[in-house]
Amino acid sequence: MHSATILIVEDDPIISSLIEIRLKKLGFSVCGKAKNEAETMECVQSQFPDVILMDIALEDGNDGVELARKILGIRDVPVIYLTANGDNETLMRAAESHPQGFIMKPFRDDDLRISIELALCNHPRRPD
Repeated sequence: MHSATILIVEDDPIISSLIEIRLKKLGFSVCGKAKNEAETMECVQSQFPDVILMDIALEDGNDGVELARKILGIRDVPVIYLTANGDNETLMRAAESHPQGFIMKPFRDDDLRISIELALCNHPRRPD
């Protein structure tokens, strides 16, 4: 199942690089990293990720939940949120976009692996 390609949407370059290292260690392939809406949409349309790991609070006030909704409007791809914001309001807002997972920062490698594998099992890749 580790042949999946992952798009990392995270505005902190250090965290983004750490996530990439952890994903590769787990056997996943990273098809791109994005820090804002424009970069994310470019990657989604050119790289065709199998899963998107999406931070909720992005640079320049961009909102990962709104961005996920835009992506899902053009492509059927599972989104897993990564966030340090676990308050009820954030969780309820995120839940409305029907994510395949919600991981709290800081997280363990097993959190990533299990969430990605479940997302892939529950959301089989369809031809775009």
